[in-house]
Amino acid sequence: MALYEGMLAETVGLHGHNGEYINAYFARPLGAGSYPGVVVIHHMPGWDEGSKEIVRKFAYHGYAAISPNLFYREAPDASSDDAAAAVRAAGGVPDERCVGDVDAAAKYLRALPYSNGKVGIIGYCSGGRQVYLVACKLKDIDAAVDCYGGRVVATQQDLSPRAPVAPIDMTKDMSAPLLGLFGKEDGNPNPEHVAKMEEELKRHGKTYEFHSYDNTGHGFFSVDRPAYRPESAADGWNKIFAWYGKYLSSEVPATETASRR
Repeated sequence: MALYEGMLAETVGLHGHNGEYINAYFARPLGAGSYPGVVVIHHMPGWDEGSKEIVRKFAYHGYAAISPNLFYREAPDASSDDAAAAVRAAGGVPDERCVGDVDAAAKYLRALPYSNGKVGIIGYCSGGRQVYLVACKLKDIDAAVDCYGGRVVATQQDLSPRAPVAPIDMTKDMSAPLLGLFGKEDGNPNPEHVAKMEEELKRHGKTYEFHSYDNTGHGFFSVDRPAYRPESAADGWNKIFAWYGKYLSSEVPATETASRR
């Protein structure tokens, strides 16, 4: 007899940075658990259909997943495109606020009665940059995945009051093992940026694994965009689930050395 499959997906409320209300999209398998958790940090185009599909994909694979709406304060009732425009006009999501919102989402997952207590983070595009940031700022993240996060390596012109420090300069404080997935034809991060990130991770003795794909640019996971690359995305998903299987299971993995393939 086939195993029963079921899922709950819904919008929930969170008290994010400074206790401010935001909404979030949450999905989980139906059943007693226990389930590891994943916080999905959406890309700059917004808290959109594609981001919510990713949350449901994790639930299908046995995770409790949540994507906080980082644009809620600027545009609580707007479409993802309008919200993204409003956030760009405001200068982007403040780094401090992002960390607080992701922390609240992670706490939400850990408090669930069917949680196994482990929480990972994953982000795409600007969300990949925010993954790197959060992995350096929060000490209780169990695994991190950066999908082509731009401006981890930042120039002085990239910095602002809302993003005052380049995430790469925080590398010494990173506490979560990091998986990085990149396209070799991406302009930001380009291969030189990826090499610089790897250099810093090695220099500080961090646990990481990087993979860069040929004939692949930015946004290759986005199935509804011309940048989508099915082979790269399929391999990337396999590596994501292997990474989370290693670090978000109830068993603590043995200490590993940093590597690149």
